Amino acid sequence: MDTSSLTSSLDRFYDAIRDVPDFPEKGIVFKDITPLLHSAELFSAATKAMIEGVAARNVDKVLAIESRGFLFGGPMAQALGAGLVLARKAGKLPWERRRVEYQLEYGTDAIEIHADSVAEGEQVLIVDDVLATGGTARAAAQIVAESGGVVCGFTFLLELGFLDGRHQLPQAPINSLLVYPR
Repeated sequence: MDTSSLTSSLDRFYDAIRDVPDFPEKGIVFKDITPLLHSAELFSAATKAMIEGVAARNVDKVLAIESRGFLFGGPMAQALGAGLVLARKAGKLPWERRRVEYQLEYGTDAIEIHADSVAEGEQVLIVDDVLATGGTARAAAQIVAESGGVVCGFTFLLELGFLDGRHQLPQAPINSLLVYPR
């Protein structure tokens, strides 16, 4: 994608994301990506732009974080010729699991992957829709490391830069298509 085309697309992506005040708790302004997803053109263009940002990396697995990370992780794994690992909320996977608990910006949670999802030495790209405080992505990196994998990068549709989540992540390239504030 050339520079002028990317700038035009980025403006359209920003315009498609709406703010929802006081969700999920009072005082939080939620960035709702569903209007972007409603447009086949914007959803496709955003996914392609996210893939272009990591295409040069050697990726064995794409670890997508539940739930909106799944929307981008599947197409990215296919485009990169990589396997897909689903990082789910606790209790959702049917087989032997690895689990990591972590802090959210408004509580605590846990993620799990199947124990055989990541092999020793595999290069893993972690994908999610939003980078906020970094807790979920850091937990995903921890679960990859505990599985013997290597985090080769992170990619997000959008980043809430004012929350400084990228500084919570281990050393690996971080790609965020959109960064707030603009």
